[in-house]
Order: sequence, then structure tokens, then C-alpha cells
Amino acid sequence: MTRISPAELTELATRALAAAGARSDTAIATANALVYADLHGLSSHGVSRLPMYVAQLRNGRVDPKAVAAIVSSRGAAVLVDAADGMAYPACALAVSTVIERAREYGSAVASVTRSHHFGAGAWHLEAIGAAGMVGLAFSNSPAAMPAEGGRHAIFGTNPIAAVFPRRRADPLIIDLSLSQVARGKIMVAAQEGKPIPQGWATTRDGLPTTDAKAALDGMMLPFGGAKGAMLALIVELLAAALAGANFGYEAGSFLTADGARSSIGHLFWAIDPAALAGNEAYLSRVEALVEQMLVDSDVRLPGERRRDVARSARRDGIDIPAALLERLRGIARGE
Repeated sequence: MTRISPAELTELATRALAAAGARSDTAIATANALVYADLHGLSSHGVSRLPMYVAQLRNGRVDPKAVAAIVSSRGAAVLVDAADGMAYPACALAVSTVIERAREYGSAVASVTRSHHFGAGAWHLEAIGAAGMVGLAFSNSPAAMPAEGGRHAIFGTNPIAAVFPRRRADPLIIDLSLSQVARGKIMVAAQEGKPIPQGWATTRDGLPTTDAKAALDGMMLPFGGAKGAMLALIVELLAAALAGANFGYEAGSFLTADGARSSIGHLFWAIDPAALAGNEAYLSRVEALVEQMLVDSDVRLPGERRRDVARSARRDGIDIPAALLERLRGIARGE
């Protein structure tokens, strides 16, 4: 491992994306999101993704010159077209829009269509929480999990994230995928030549495996069995159907340099507590629940561990595999 400061890593990631042809604003937004993930200990959604992002930008699987735009709007609902570019500029536009419209209407929703991997869901919700609003994020992804009783991958791992602001305290942030683990963890294990635990995934033929490479070619297992699969179905419909985007089984893989574009969908929802029971009632209720949770000394609030990791990383730097860091430097040099 090599330690690097967040600022240095962000600058390196930005240069690598620019070298692959990405627009300046796209490179900056994408680099910020990836380093946020590494900073918070989510390496499966951090700069480990950059080599594949770059390969897809160079191969036209992601349009490096895409400009996100609002293409449909009615009151508190908007549709943002990512135009088959990187997800992050489109998600930023969607989030800023739902914050603005939730202030006016009390609640607002934005769908994003023709998009790509959106990274750590919590990244997108930071701004909604900072605005004092409750936020929800959903994304579908390329097929990795079967329907209950099925024998082929149809749903993505389909992350869900939520933020709940608190009174004079860090917000509660919940961020999870609907598979046993995020697929990115298996990607990292495959890159490092490490096995994965039994029960995370199967081979292409549906056999249990601890081989990370075989798992990437196979299927992820949903958490909670049938219940996890049904939640994945809900996210497919919320994120893709409402956006007119590809379902998981139609989307090109995030993990291969060649193939079809992903063109998946996301959904962001902001709710202003002032429009319902009111800010004071909401904040009082949240603190009452947190107080009850913390009666048990071993309970950690969601988001706490990640914030602890981020504080250490801001002070001491982010640990990145030396081989990955050298590869990123080569990409930034145009190699």
C-alpha cells in the first residue's frame, strides 16, 4: 500500500479522466466522487474503478463529451438525461434540482436516464442532508442477481441510500446494496487475487464459489433471499422504469472495457420536514429514536464508522495499492 493525500489523489484522478478525453467538469465531478469513496473506506467504489472508467471512455462505451440536461419537468418532478456520459454531473444536476424544488413544493423527485455507475450513494445525498432535508437515492445496475427461483441474472445489485438530518449532529446516512455485498468488493478481491467468503456469489452455472474471478463471471446472491430479490425488483422499477432507462439485464457491464453502453437509471428524492410535521417535530422524533438506540453501548449509528475513517484519512492520507497508484499515474501521462 502507498499513502497519498486526498488532494493529491483527487488531482491525479482528475488528470487521468481528462487524459481519457473527459470534459473538465466531468473529470472534476467524477474524481471528487471517487475520492470521497476512498476517503470513507469504500475502496470498491473509489479510484479502483478508474482504469475501467478510462477504458470505457476511450472505447465510446461512455461518452466523454456528454452534457447532462433536464429534458422533462413538471412541478416537483424532473427527468435528467445523462446522455450516456459519466453519472456524476447528471446526479449533481438532479440533486441540486430536487433541493431547489423541495423548498418550493415540500418534496421533489428527479429521475436520471441513460446513465452509468453512480458510485457511493451517500455521496449524492450529502448536499440534501446539508440542506436540512431527508434524502433517498436509488440506482439500478447491470444484471448480477437472479429473481427468486430464477437461474439467470436479471436484477442489478441495486443500491439504496438515505440521509436523515439531525439537530446539531452529523446526519444518519444509510448506504447499502441489495446483494450480500457490493459487487465492487468482489472486483477488488479479483484484482488482488484474493478469495471471497462462501455465500457471496455463485459461478455462471449457479454453483457456490470462493473464486472472485468466477464470481464476477457468475451471479451475486441477494441478501435476505426472496425479500432481497423483491427489493431489487422495486429498485429496478423506481430507478429504471420511471426514467425510461435500461433494466439490469439490458445494461452493458460496468466491469468490461468493451460492449454495449449501460444506460441505466437513478432516482433522487428530497423531502423537506417543514412541509409535514415541521422541522421541530421531525428533529425531536429523530433524537428520541437515536437516544433509544444508544441505550445499548455496542450500537453504532449509521455513517459513524465512515466518518471516523474519513477523519483519519484526512489527517494521515488514503491507502492505495501501489500497483493501482502507478497505473493511475501512467493513465494521467496518457499511457
